Amino acid sequence: MKGIILAAGKGTRLYPSTLVTSKLLLPVYDKPLLYYPLSTLMQANIREIMLITSPMDQEQYKALLGDGSSFGIDLSYEIQPSPKGIAEAFIIGRDFIGDDSCCLILGDNIFYGETLVSKLEKAQHNGAGATIFGYPVKDPKRFGIVEIDASGKAISLEEKPLHPKSNLCVTGLYFYDKKVCGYAESLTPSKRGELEITDINKLYLDAGQLSVNILDESCSWFDAGTADSMLEASVFVQKLEKNTGKLFGVPEAIAYEKGWIDRAILLRRAQEQQSSNYGKYLKDSAD
Repeated sequence: MKGIILAAGKGTRLYPSTLVTSKLLLPVYDKPLLYYPLSTLMQANIREIMLITSPMDQEQYKALLGDGSSFGIDLSYEIQPSPKGIAEAFIIGRDFIGDDSCCLILGDNIFYGETLVSKLEKAQHNGAGATIFGYPVKDPKRFGIVEIDASGKAISLEEKPLHPKSNLCVTGLYFYDKKVCGYAESLTPSKRGELEITDINKLYLDAGQLSVNILDESCSWFDAGTADSMLEASVFVQKLEKNTGKLFGVPEAIAYEKGWIDRAILLRRAQEQQSSNYGKYLKDSAD
């Protein structure tokens, strides 16, 4: 399975902080926002990952992540010249995906939970079709919403509905089979001129191949695209790390635990960042 992180947005809701840099390079507590979605893909055992960026930000991402070898992954880069919708990621990444299945995660989405890894594994082995992740929200008018029946089967999808049929938000984490690229190329732009991810999900829904995985009470999700949500996520990470004594969203630690990098690489990364708590955590992980 291939992984894609969509990181090409302009971050206008965070102006002026994002006038000269990507929001994914801004810190959520003690590390760049980008580390969290990257860690989610790695937790799902996805090692071939493409980062889709804006033209302005790509060199900064390369300076931060390189080719991915420090994290035990194969990382490549593509450009989305202008924001034309989430679904365009599958047109840009068609050659990268090939005949494989794919997981797309939005770069400003943070996921945490005791059952998260098992839910990721379930989505990976779902076979033909697509899997989306639902999360209960208080303000469903702001999100894409999925309605399910008593058995948990998806029956409708709406983008920012005026009269929501449920409170289940469709989060920015999607698993698709190899048909997704063809579906993306068949779309016509919406009224706002974008290729909508909801339209792809509707194609799978119409084919009876859309599964909904609901994130339960043990899971937390943040759409860190505003100043308030970034602050909420930072406070969450701070409390989590202080309570557990472990850092959350550390790609090197995940890679080391999975055997994707050796101790020498982990110690080198620790040395490079030795003045920070992050670097000290990497050294402790190696020791």
